[in-house]
Amino acid sequence: MIRIAIANQKGGVGKTTTAINVATALAATGWKTLLIDLDPQGNASTGVGVSASAREASSYDVLVDRVPVSQCVMSTRIPGLDLLPATVDLSGAEVELVNADDRAHRLQRALRAPDLGYDVCLIDCPPSLGLLTLNALTAADTLLVPLQCEFFALEGLSQLLTTVERVQQRFNPDLGIIGIALTMFDRRNRLTEQVSEDVRSCLGQLIFETTIPRNVRLSEAPSHGVPALIYDHACAGSRAYMALARELITRLPEKRIAA
Repeated sequence: MIRIAIANQKGGVGKTTTAINVATALAATGWKTLLIDLDPQGNASTGVGVSASAREASSYDVLVDRVPVSQCVMSTRIPGLDLLPATVDLSGAEVELVNADDRAHRLQRALRAPDLGYDVCLIDCPPSLGLLTLNALTAADTLLVPLQCEFFALEGLSQLLTTVERVQQRFNPDLGIIGIALTMFDRRNRLTEQVSEDVRSCLGQLIFETTIPRNVRLSEAPSHGVPALIYDHACAGSRAYMALARELITRLPEKRIAA
């Protein structure tokens, strides 16, 4: 199973929207996909149609109580996409785990279970660089970074890259960065174009060619409990996420188990 963490410590950059729609696109192309909601807000869970009242077990149980992942995952209305949901209990996980010797490796060990049978796992991280995100980065093979096209986002990116280096040194030497996706792109805004040019000149091939535009339909979809790809598959945002997923697949190793 290929494990991809989707992280950026800055909030409001389209992280959860990216996780939901890329997971949906991968499932639609035949990849058996697991989406892990590691954000106490539970937005990824809501975004694929799983209400808070329906979440009987969650990522909290996996991290704190060591419940097997297979006992906590839920099917979604999206064929080929399962969910490990989040509940508000997850907000206390960092405090409960702070004195545990293996606090950074709980998720990594849980995802090593041989009975999972997924091709790919996407981990939606909270907008911080705390213990939950550390668990995701330790468990992941690689990192996908959504980056909003604005100046302050660049400052946050440098902090995230520093964190990745530290995780590589101490917890997960094999952690890589599969790519940085530029989000909330607005061609009418000259600053957006400038940020895009600056990031591409600095990081080159690490930046995905596909950019995710500002799009009303992307914002509307979560309130209907479905990804934008289902809410309006023809809108500009959905088309962009389908293109991003295709580009992502070209960067993934051929480790899938499904036909």
